[in-house]
Amino acid sequence: MRIIGYIEHPSLKISVFKNDGRTSVKFETSRYEQTFKLGEDERFATVEGVQKLVDGPMIEKVLEGFRQMHSTSLEAIVRAFPTPEVALFEDII
Repeated sequence: MRIIGYIEHPSLKISVFKNDGRTSVKFETSRYEQTFKLGEDERFATVEGVQKLVDGPMIEKVLEGFRQMHSTSLEAIVRAFPTPEVALFEDII
């Protein structure tokens, strides 16, 4: 697999890959990633073709997916490692 290019974005790293004629695009944040396998479709054979696909609405859906992934991760952490409840004030007798 080799990187054929990047798509500029202020908060995401977007990489375009080629492997045996198949193209994929990967979106990354500091903690999560999503990869879309685009196959051997000629429309996506170049970075320019993939840029047409990766438009504002798609990026918004990807960001929504990252928010959901983060929420899922936090919920799993809370279930796996619950924190004991700590009283905010001392008991006064």
